[in-house]
Amino acid sequence: MSSSSINVRAAIASDLEIVNKLLYQVEDLHRIGRPDLFKPGEKKYTDEQLLEIFRNPKTPVFVAEEDGRVWGYVFCILQETKGAKAMFDHTTLYIDDLCVDESARGKGVGKILYDYAIDYARSIGCHNVTLHVWDKNPGARTFYEKMGMGVQQTTMEVIL
Repeated sequence: MSSSSINVRAAIASDLEIVNKLLYQVEDLHRIGRPDLFKPGEKKYTDEQLLEIFRNPKTPVFVAEEDGRVWGYVFCILQETKGAKAMFDHTTLYIDDLCVDESARGKGVGKILYDYAIDYARSIGCHNVTLHVWDKNPGARTFYEKMGMGVQQTTMEVIL
């Protein structure tokens, strides 16, 4: 795999099988870190929901592929703040999920997807890019910090 030969494009219906495989990989990571919240063997979306997400311009999904093989994805959500009394109007690109196939991790695919999302956000006039990272996923947090992200806010919890 060569990062120079990786192409990023919008996800399409024929990507459903590989996107599902990657969604299960993400679920495994989350379940290991938070077995009290994540169910084993489940994924975030049904096939029907995924196809709707792929078609919706407010929820762009991009995949990184090389020679027809998809190595990862980034799910995005466009969030608009308009008319808020204490905030300027702005659009945020929220990265809902970024996953690289476990066999391709550490080879630059995640950076390619992240950079693509940043460039996309700039091209459509977004003010910022945000995401959430689970505290029990230190590898993801380190990755995003290396990409230049910093903490915007912190969500805290107490388990009852």
